[in-house]
Amino acid sequence: MPEFIGMPEGAGKRVVVVAAQFNRTITEPLVQGALEACLKHGVALDDVDILWVPGAWELPPAVAKALQTDRYDACVALGAVIRGDTPHFDFVAGEASRGLALLQGEFGVPVGFGLLTCDTMAQAEARAGGAHGNKGWDATVAALEMADLFARLDLATAEDDDAGAA
Repeated sequence: MPEFIGMPEGAGKRVVVVAAQFNRTITEPLVQGALEACLKHGVALDDVDILWVPGAWELPPAVAKALQTDRYDACVALGAVIRGDTPHFDFVAGEASRGLALLQGEFGVPVGFGLLTCDTMAQAEARAGGAHGNKGWDATVAALEMADLFARLDLATAEDDDAGAA
């Protein structure tokens, strides 16, 4: 029985980081964490593109556009939605999350989920390099692991196909 597990091996992989400008004091450290994770795990800086969008609502269409190019092995979506006094938070956070999840299935490219959905700015700061680490880093490592897992599955399928054709 085969067993597959991905490793965050980035050598030779192309990554797109799509980041929201809204709450940029939070998203800039998330982007920095994503870049550091890429470099730490072997992704060449020339193989990383960064797309800045206005806010979290715009993450899914920008990710879709990037993935339509077939240019990337992995994507990382970064943003920060902070709860306010109106239900706006619920709509933006929920629909952006749903859109990103659907795109993974549609394109077969992993999308690291680095969209913070916090009650307070302090909670977001804690997750953008503070006490709770850097979720930009975490989302990038997860996306690289999934890209490697997908590559391993593709290789196994190709080997099975070759064995069946022989």
